[in-house]
Amino acid sequence: MAATITIEPNMQKNSPAANQSKETILQVRDLCIYYGDNQAVKHADMNIEKHGITALIGPSGCGKSTFLRSINRMNDLIPSSWNEGQIMYEGIDILAENINTIALRKEIGMVFQKPNPFPKSVYNNITHALRYYGIRKKKQLDEIVEESLRKAALWDEVKDRLHDSALSLSGGQQQRLCIARTLAMEPNVLLLDEPSSALDPISNAKIEELILQLKEDYSIIIVTHNMQQASRISDKTAFFLNGSVIEYGDTKKIFTNPDNEKTEDYISGRFG
Repeated sequence: MAATITIEPNMQKNSPAANQSKETILQVRDLCIYYGDNQAVKHADMNIEKHGITALIGPSGCGKSTFLRSINRMNDLIPSSWNEGQIMYEGIDILAENINTIALRKEIGMVFQKPNPFPKSVYNNITHALRYYGIRKKKQLDEIVEESLRKAALWDEVKDRLHDSALSLSGGQQQRLCIARTLAMEPNVLLLDEPSSALDPISNAKIEELILQLKEDYSIIIVTHNMQQASRISDKTAFFLNGSVIEYGDTKKIFTNPDNEKTEDYISGRFG
C-alpha cells in the first residue's frame, strides 16, 4: 500500500497497517527535513491520534512549521527542501516519490497563519476547488457551501452575503472562511499554522471554540506560539527545540509536570 500513488478512502479502510492502530492516524518515523545543507527537523518520531488536537509549540525557527508542512507535502514547493524518514498516513507512506500530492492535500487540508481568501465571492471561495474536482451541479454546490460554512461557524454571519467579496469580511471571518474552504474538500486531517495569531482576542476565542468543535470529525494539528491556547484546546503537545522533538505527550502533563528540563524552562518562560 505504501507505493500507492493516490489516496482513496476505501483504500485506507482496507489497509492492514491502518487496521492495526485504529487510534492513530499519522505515524512519524525518524523524520529529517533539510533545506539544502541545513537540517530543520532532526529525527522526529510521533504518533498522532485520530479525532484529537495535537499542538506543536516551541520558539521561532525550531522546526514546528516545517514539520507541519511536511504532513501534506507543502515543503515540496521549496526547491531546496528534501527529507528522510517516513510519515505513515493510514498505513501509506505519504513521503513516497509516487504519491499524488493533489489527492493528498485533499485528504490533509491546511489553513495558514494569515487569512488568504481568494479575491472572489464568499460562495466562489468554497466552490472553486469543488469545480476543479468536477462538482458543478448548483444544488450540490449550494449544499456543500452551506454545510461547510455551518461547520466553520460562519453561516449565520454570511448567509446573506454569499455573493459579496470575501475580502469585505473581517479578519476573523476571513480565517473561518478559509477553514470552511478547506472543510468543503472533506479532509480527514486539518493542519493549522498559527491560525489565530493575526486576530483580535474575540476572533481568537471564536477560532478556538471552532477548533474544539471540529475535533469531533477531524484530526487536528496546530502550530501555536500561544502557550495558553495550546493548554486550553489541545489533547497532546509536542515541544520542538532546534529542530528536535524534545518532549511529546498529554498536554496536561507537558504543562504541569514535564519530563525534560528544557520543556519546563520553555513553559515557564525562562527562554523562548
